[in-house]
Amino acid sequence: MTQDPDLLLSSYDYVLPPELIAQAPAEPRDSARLLVLDRGTGSVTHRHVRDLPDLLDPGDLVVVNRSRVLPCRLLGHKIPSGGRVELLLLRPLADDAWEALVGGRRVADGQRVRIADDVVAEIGGHTPGGREVRFPSIEDVPALLRAHGHMPLPPYIHGYAGDPGRYQTVYAEVEGSAAAPTAGLHFTPELIERLGTRGIGWATVLLHVGLDTFRPIAHEHVMEHKIHTEWAEIDESTAEAIAETKRRHKRAVAIGTTTVRTLEFAARDGAARPFRGSDDLFIVPGHRYQAVDAMLTNFHLPRSSLLLLVAAFAGRERMLEVYETAVRERYRFFSFGDAMLIL
Repeated sequence: MTQDPDLLLSSYDYVLPPELIAQAPAEPRDSARLLVLDRGTGSVTHRHVRDLPDLLDPGDLVVVNRSRVLPCRLLGHKIPSGGRVELLLLRPLADDAWEALVGGRRVADGQRVRIADDVVAEIGGHTPGGREVRFPSIEDVPALLRAHGHMPLPPYIHGYAGDPGRYQTVYAEVEGSAAAPTAGLHFTPELIERLGTRGIGWATVLLHVGLDTFRPIAHEHVMEHKIHTEWAEIDESTAEAIAETKRRHKRAVAIGTTTVRTLEFAARDGAARPFRGSDDLFIVPGHRYQAVDAMLTNFHLPRSSLLLLVAAFAGRERMLEVYETAVRERYRFFSFGDAMLIL
């Protein structure tokens, strides 16, 4: 039986020159380049993020993810050997434990790791997404992270020594993410003000980004991939703002794939409804978008769930053509890179 190429992982590969992987953010934030794709006409134009107010219409609604990145990368040493261990805390579990990725040689269950003079972590067993980690003497782990943690920059960013606040959106409010909702990194207070002046609405959702958003797909048939849950919330005011926008035949514009997943999960029964809890939506071609009418997103890794998500919105072949254009035009890719607006 012939397989649908839209659902085969090998259909989502592309060649990216390593020098196009951005190693630092644009300065200022909204000076990043913006590739604009019109799905209706297929046209591609080249702008900058600062042009966004001119590319949207009065009455459109911009929706962003207000999650704030925790400095959740901890460096420590084994007790007593002194071997180096790296912990990347992902999310809290029951009974004061955290799920974490644990890096280091032969880190056994029960291994104690010194993070600071008065901070010791205990490594536990395996979890669906990593390992269980406890901090017996610590009551407030987020405070520990603020004191001793490092920003969890992606592994393809090497040696960045700039302001760690640049891996945080200007509107971030609620701590809980293990990675930034990177499309929002392009926004400045001035850009937000200009959107409002033009009559473009503003609403927020909350999704705490875990590494499952970025976890590689291990199966050629993408429907065999299991995406774990991330905590998300959409309140009544945002749900109503989306409904009102659609009543006026205007567009809900999602900033970033985490916002897309939150809105589409909330609208899985046809219209976005308030909810708070676990979001396990895996968007692939064939998904019928219910809430999102346009999206702004960065350029994503080959063979990734995020590339499938944008292909479900704009079409696989067209999206791969756009990525070829972005490479040819020397756009900057991934977390600190440039952006694309799909209308």
